[in-house]
Amino acid sequence: MRRVYLVLGLICVALGFIGVFLPVLPTTPFLILAAACFARSSPRLENWLLSHPRFGPMLRDWRERGAIPRKAKLMALAGTSIGFLAFWAGSNPGPLLMAGVAILMLSGLAYVFSRPSA
Repeated sequence: MRRVYLVLGLICVALGFIGVFLPVLPTTPFLILAAACFARSSPRLENWLLSHPRFGPMLRDWRERGAIPRKAKLMALAGTSIGFLAFWAGSNPGPLLMAGVAILMLSGLAYVFSRPSA
């Protein structure tokens, strides 16, 4: 199982790295998953991720308090809003589909904003 967790952790780091450059792919959830996988497979890689100058503080805050930085919350709100507008304008959905997507997006935002701020 250690190898499975190690491979999953490396994949998550790669996806997180790609997410730094692609605004539609989130970085933070992949790095949180990578840290969890490395905790089960490679203490060296876990330590590297938790001590990273840019991502380490955010990951430690999540691990210790389940906290999400205020800036990340605002970016989630902006990204979700833009995503919903693009969905609405680009697909001309019916009212039922539009309501379903809105409920899913609002549920995600409710979770993000229910977490403590870092």
